[in-house]
Amino acid sequence: MKEVILSLKIYEGLLYNPKTKATLMTVTLDKSKLNDVSRIKLVDNLVETVDAYKEKTQVTVHCSGMPYIRTVTMQKIKHELFLFIILSIVVAASIMFLFFRSFKAVLSSLLIVGISIVWVLGTLALFNFKITILTGVIPSLVVIIVIENCIYILNKYHWEFRSHGNKVRGLSQVIQRIGFASLMTNAATALGFAAFIVIPNQMLREFGIVTSINIIVLYVLCIVSLPIILSFVAPPQPRHIKHLDSNFFGAILDKVIYLVSHRRNLIYSIAGGLVVVGFTGLSMMKTSGKVVDDFRTDDPAYIDLKFFENNFGGVMPFEISVDTKKKNGALTYSTLQKINQLQDTINKNPEFSKPLSLVEVLKFARQSYYRGDSSKYSLPSSMENKFILTYLPKNMENNTGASLLSSFLDSTKQITRISFQMADVPTRHMDSLMSIITPQVDSIFDPAKYDVTVTGNGVVYAKGTNFLIKNLFESVGIAIVLISLLMALLFSSFRMILVSMIPNIIPLIITAAIMGFSGIPIKPSTIIVFSIALGISVDNAIQYLSRYRHELKLTNRNIKQSALSALHEAGFSMIYTSIVLVLGFSVFIVSEFGGTQALGILISTTLLIAMFFNILVLPSLLLTLDKRLMSKAFTEPLIEIYDDEDETDTTEPEEEYQENREKVTE
Repeated sequence: MKEVILSLKIYEGLLYNPKTKATLMTVTLDKSKLNDVSRIKLVDNLVETVDAYKEKTQVTVHCSGMPYIRTVTMQKIKHELFLFIILSIVVAASIMFLFFRSFKAVLSSLLIVGISIVWVLGTLALFNFKITILTGVIPSLVVIIVIENCIYILNKYHWEFRSHGNKVRGLSQVIQRIGFASLMTNAATALGFAAFIVIPNQMLREFGIVTSINIIVLYVLCIVSLPIILSFVAPPQPRHIKHLDSNFFGAILDKVIYLVSHRRNLIYSIAGGLVVVGFTGLSMMKTSGKVVDDFRTDDPAYIDLKFFENNFGGVMPFEISVDTKKKNGALTYSTLQKINQLQDTINKNPEFSKPLSLVEVLKFARQSYYRGDSSKYSLPSSMENKFILTYLPKNMENNTGASLLSSFLDSTKQITRISFQMADVPTRHMDSLMSIITPQVDSIFDPAKYDVTVTGNGVVYAKGTNFLIKNLFESVGIAIVLISLLMALLFSSFRMILVSMIPNIIPLIITAAIMGFSGIPIKPSTIIVFSIALGISVDNAIQYLSRYRHELKLTNRNIKQSALSALHEAGFSMIYTSIVLVLGFSVFIVSEFGGTQALGILISTTLLIAMFFNILVLPSLLLTLDKRLMSKAFTEPLIEIYDDEDETDTTEPEEEYQENREKVTE
């Protein structure tokens, strides 16, 4: 039996590889199961059967195929959804306790985090959105952003409480002074995510909708719930507000203030050098993308896929449809010759498997006619073809014996298809292959006489990826415009908007350079980093500039004193929240998906760089440009954040207040 099978050339390269001795078994799933949740159980049962066979026979077995890959992906996403939530909560809680030394502060924040996670999952269910590789990370993102809001509120509350020791007044002042500023920072973050809504991709659009809505809703939850909770607990003890005098972070801020005051040229030189390096690395960025691009190279599913590519050409469908525009035109000998010629041409590319087509069926029929002689496996001659075709079923719709031919012919025998399997190649490689194959198709099949369509998972994915990357770059531009418009509401000064955006755009360039130098390609899972990071990092700029404008009123427009005093007070929150964000996004590094890993690494890197730019470059620009940035529009904006009441009366005695400012500016 084995010798008979090996003599049948139609199976060579399809069901067995004569060189490696690998054999293939195919399982076809019912179409109704492909997009149904029951597919997961079906695939799991098949895998269990395969594992039992492996255990019994000690034979190495590899499993692959699009239904299998999709099922493995969904199972990994489900597992990582809970893993990321747990890790992000543990990281956030640990950092908060390290900062505030208060279980009450941590537990109060975690209570809000728990409500937020339920709210996010409820939103996904409300919109009937499925858990995907992107929506699966939303709960963890929410944990990070909610903790960021809680840190802003707690830090300001401790500042106010330390100044006068009144808990109720402190909570009232927190809501009054940073409530609207926090709304603006959350709005900026939401706009960064909302930029994905305009992308013509369902997965990204769902990600943008759910995230942007929840960021605003959860801001309201934080600003309302946390002060209420804090009003019921005991006031902070001295050890709880000791972090405001932290020697470590205080020393960092003192060094930052010194550099901003006396070494601005050094700051500009380093920033300028990084920009030059950034554009150099930016020019080295490459576009890529594969169907299983997010799998790590040591993942079993990826290893199995490579086995199929090395032994059978791959598992990714590559289909060619030939419309002859004539009834029975697919059976004419000239058409069959052209199909055979096209098959031979495509098979010169090592990325493709042996094809399945009407021509291969006729070759097999010819071999069978000559009693299985393997040397006769070739396209029948014109005379042989006429004889062999008489055995083909006449009724393609009702004849059960026509099931094989119906896979390659329509009922009128006008349209036929050629099926290849191919390797999962990067987008650029796929584009290169298509640039070669398309002219070859046109040279063999006259476009005036034939309509030839080339499709398949790889082709569709390559076209979609190129289109998606183009739109994602546009989304970055949209995010910049939307955030700039938001800044215009706050500061009403074009020059101030420009100054505030520079320290947050340069880190994006540096991150792009890191991608270029390290070979991380531009693909959907990495390009989204820029809009997300911009929306989050600009929060620090808004907080700092809001405090700076407030200080200008208290110091009678003394720019240097205002800039440094604002840095001294806002600097703690900027550093705290940046650390939480960096470490929070770092949890994605443990993902089994390469794209999610890149998301964690790149966003963490961008936010860390942006923190240094916001505490070093932004104050330096304010001091260097000095009165050129001062305008009535900036000091009297469309929207006022801080209340105009006498701040010295509600915070600390005037003498102590001014004394602290003089120390900062020394």
